[in-house]
Amino acid sequence: MERVTMYGSSQFDGSAAAFMGGGFMPTQSAHPPSDSSSISKNRETRCLFPLTVKQINNLASNDESNFIIDGAEVNNVTIVGRVSHKEDKASEHTFLVDDGTGQIECTKWVQESLDTEQMGEILVGMYVRVHGHLRGLQGRRFLNVFSI
Repeated sequence: MERVTMYGSSQFDGSAAAFMGGGFMPTQSAHPPSDSSSISKNRETRCLFPLTVKQINNLASNDESNFIIDGAEVNNVTIVGRVSHKEDKASEHTFLVDDGTGQIECTKWVQESLDTEQMGEILVGMYVRVHGHLRGLQGRRFLNVFSI
């Protein structure tokens, strides 16, 4: 009886040639530059940090816009939590997200009608994952949301 495989020898024969190309190449640096001024100017070095509200509130900061965790500058964060308050205006949607460790104010600015439609689906009590730019003002921390 002849055994038929899903992958013929021409598609995948287990050789290293099947894994060549694409993805992370050894010549690319896995570490951002050590100069902090070049980090803030280079958008490609920015990462999306998964944090809790408590971690956000405890972040070290050298002013109200530069937040540091483990020596890396934190700009963009993602949090998961329950919407505990929501206020809709013509130019912005403001809501509080509670992740069990605290609450953080989030603002989604209206740039097109799709933003208003998307925010219309978000209800108080609903769990959301928020991606946003971390900001600070007068000792308060909040997110400028770019994705929900």
